[in-house]
Amino acid sequence: MDKQQYKQQLKTLQVQLIQLQQWVVNSGQKLVVIFEGRDAAGKGGAIKAISEKLNPRVVRIAALGKPSDKERQQWYFQRYVEHLPSAGEIVLFDRSWYNRAGVEKVMGFCSDGEHQEFLRACPEFELMLIRSGIRLVKYWFSVSADVQEQRFQERLDNPLKRWKFSDMDLVSRSRWREYSQARNEMFEHTNSKNSPWYVIDGDHDKKARLNCISHLLSLMPYKEFSFPKVELPGMDDKHRDLPIPQTVQRVPDSV
Repeated sequence: MDKQQYKQQLKTLQVQLIQLQQWVVNSGQKLVVIFEGRDAAGKGGAIKAISEKLNPRVVRIAALGKPSDKERQQWYFQRYVEHLPSAGEIVLFDRSWYNRAGVEKVMGFCSDGEHQEFLRACPEFELMLIRSGIRLVKYWFSVSADVQEQRFQERLDNPLKRWKFSDMDLVSRSRWREYSQARNEMFEHTNSKNSPWYVIDGDHDKKARLNCISHLLSLMPYKEFSFPKVELPGMDDKHRDLPIPQTVQRVPDSV
């Protein structure tokens, strides 16, 4: 996709995302969007495209790290619950409780019993969320092995992206089929009419972002919102600035 074409389409969708945001705020909606998928499938780019023009007081990104020793002793879903939205908020989960069905299962970070209990309990947990008034949307970003390899290599070669590559990425490459099996088992247990999964083809990152945003907007019954017209007051002597004290240091021009 041409870069300029992508920017134009993204801008149009981001304007609609602002309308969605205002609808959420004005009507007290609670929206959760889950982003899962293979490493380097484009989840982060989609989350950035959705959130970059929105109000961070309304739209939060939840990207949890490894659980602490205390959190490992809690009910599995407990540490995710505290990140759920209040009325008038949107939370974008950059990975979520589905870690247990993916990386924890494949890497042996949980027992078979814990994995099976998750698959049994997760639909009940999500149904509780939906009954409480939360709108839940779940996206799985898919990517081919060849494209993933290209993106991993770019991360290794680009100093601005090197931080994105981890030891876990190497392991995920060697356990590709195991991750596929875990994904399909997860879909079998957690894809339902009340809480469906939506798969995004992530091989073409720009198209994937546009498709994701467009689909998300199509799921929400938001209404157009018109901001009130505002006239700025004219400038007069009251608006003249006072000089900054000379004791305060200024940052020197570097460019």
